[in-house]
Amino acid sequence: MHEQRILGTELLWAVGVGVLVAATLSVVVFTALSRDINPPSNVERIDPKTLHLSGEFAEHNLGTTVGPDGRVTARMIATQFMFVPRCIAVPSGRAVTLRFASPDVIHGLLITRTNVNTMVVPGFVAQVHTEFTRDEDLLMPCHEYCGLGHSEMWATVQVMPDDRFKPGPDGRVSCAQR
Repeated sequence: MHEQRILGTELLWAVGVGVLVAATLSVVVFTALSRDINPPSNVERIDPKTLHLSGEFAEHNLGTTVGPDGRVTARMIATQFMFVPRCIAVPSGRAVTLRFASPDVIHGLLITRTNVNTMVVPGFVAQVHTEFTRDEDLLMPCHEYCGLGHSEMWATVQVMPDDRFKPGPDGRVSCAQR
């Protein structure tokens, strides 16, 4: 009889723990879905040793560009201990694609007062789609310790009204001096 009681107690504890685990997972899934929290949707590889020499992340391709179809894309390199370029201009009220790559170590970045928060891993392109709603200058610090100069690793995202967001003949938009 004593063993039956112990078995019943163990079974009760096992069911209780199972219910707690299921409830915790349900809260996590509900929160992720209701707040639109998603993992990165693309897995794109790039050679970190040569990314700055040619192709999409060559120096002349960095910054904000507007394609022939009107799509806005901003490209940056996260390298010890800086973002290149130091400032990107984006329009408010339009969809923007942000693309990041790193040639050296893992970096993390977030753009204050937005939902942009991602890790930049060498060998991969980090891509984020977002829309900025207010005209303002936003701080973009690195939030992954990357070495002694980490505290100086930050950039600015300059969100400007659509009427001031004018691409040049090459389709590029630069940060304006305020």
